[in-house]
Amino acid sequence: MFPPPDSSFKEATVTPSKKNLNAELVAMLEGTLATLEAAHADARAGATHEQAKPENDKDTRALEQSYLARGQAMRIETLKAGLSALRTLNLVETVVGRAGALIEAEDDDGETVRYFLAPEGGGTKLKGGVQVVTPASPLGAALVGKRAGDEVELKLAGKSRVLSVVKVS
Repeated sequence: MFPPPDSSFKEATVTPSKKNLNAELVAMLEGTLATLEAAHADARAGATHEQAKPENDKDTRALEQSYLARGQAMRIETLKAGLSALRTLNLVETVVGRAGALIEAEDDDGETVRYFLAPEGGGTKLKGGVQVVTPASPLGAALVGKRAGDEVELKLAGKSRVLSVVKVS
């Protein structure tokens, strides 16, 4: 019989390499791109379909489909640009927060959090519990330029939060 687990014991989390994180993020975003392109093709077909022709001056089905198709086309172009930036991202070791950096920090509760600073894919969770943040987000912007030992103070969802940067690589 094994003794009960020690409550102070924390299971070690292995953080994947930046190369693997980047490859995982690219693969996820390529899947999203394929889905968006299929939805865009459907919306474009719906806007130009014979049955979408207005029956009267109040019928706006085709117009709405064309607006949807245009919005999807714009999102696709943005995602393609982000994917291009990810594919050429400099993943060399660094000591300062910048695109391509893996940042380990400790939050107010003493929990370790890991962030991958990337030009696209903010909000995505990757293997090893790594959260993707972009420099355009409040958290990502706060992490840019930070080094190990720095503290980051920010307000998210109306709550003040302090992160202590432990490691930047």
